[in-house]
Amino acid sequence: MRLSLRTMCYCKISGVLLLLLVNGSSLWATMYPLPPTDVDLVGEERKTQALAEDTLLDIARRYDVGQDEILLANPNVDRWLPGEGAEVVLPGRVILPRAERNGLVLNVPEMRLYYFFNSEPDKRPMVATYPVSIGRMDWNTPLGMAKIVKKDRDPTWYPPESLKLEAIAKGTPLPDVVPPGPANPLGRYAMRLSIPGYLIHSTNKPFGVGMRVTHGCVRMYPENIEELFPLVPVQTKVQIVNQPIKIGWNNNTLFLEVHPELDEDLGKNQDMTCKAYEMIFDAVENKDAILDIKTIKKALQEKNGMPVPITTFVADGFQF
Repeated sequence: MRLSLRTMCYCKISGVLLLLLVNGSSLWATMYPLPPTDVDLVGEERKTQALAEDTLLDIARRYDVGQDEILLANPNVDRWLPGEGAEVVLPGRVILPRAERNGLVLNVPEMRLYYFFNSEPDKRPMVATYPVSIGRMDWNTPLGMAKIVKKDRDPTWYPPESLKLEAIAKGTPLPDVVPPGPANPLGRYAMRLSIPGYLIHSTNKPFGVGMRVTHGCVRMYPENIEELFPLVPVQTKVQIVNQPIKIGWNNNTLFLEVHPELDEDLGKNQDMTCKAYEMIFDAVENKDAILDIKTIKKALQEKNGMPVPITTFVADGFQF
């Protein structure tokens, strides 16, 4: 391993995979052929221009991006009034989480759900990825292994006692039963986890997708779960992980992707900088790679959730 403190220059790296067109109201596809095991990136970053009437939240919904995700990618763009013609970054490139590439994987700090499956009818390995909402700090989404145990179309919602007590304290009591319909917070689709009380579901409040706003459940854009629901069989494995730092290879280049830590993890875990460098050094061990320290430091400072290349590769006297 060879380290360098100087800033490296990079040639433009093309997207690992082309986006596939899928049905749905989103203008951006969410399904990709699964790359080989030695490639960890899918998707591509794009840009668009705001319309006069747009907010960043409108643009996020249009292009299948989460709310916090689009704010982190565009720190200098006004959330509520970007302005006609304002350039907006669409963070569509991701590093796959460190997890088994099988079934559903939820990376909680990233607020993004991945589904690894075989397409019909040719059984080609695929991965779909969607922005989601997760639990608030006081109602955090649990980590660990689970399964999908039941799927409900047009579900009835039975508010748990904890939510009914919270609603009473706010002066907005909940009924014992909420039937299917526009007032149902579960929306039209719900997939129940083996962890009691937790679901992956649609919503009647889509502009909260991509934020910490739920009571622990995983909330999706209605059009996304409508696409995902028929693909996921009962008993599908669900891996729920906490990975604010992700690294991954694209050919001979190592990429780093950093997300903000969960609030409840601040000050508890090992410093993110130390953790990131441990992961990077493990990844480049026995490889003749040059690290771009300046880019690593910037990624750790900004935590904008977008993958950046952090190495060049040296082989046979040539630097790539």
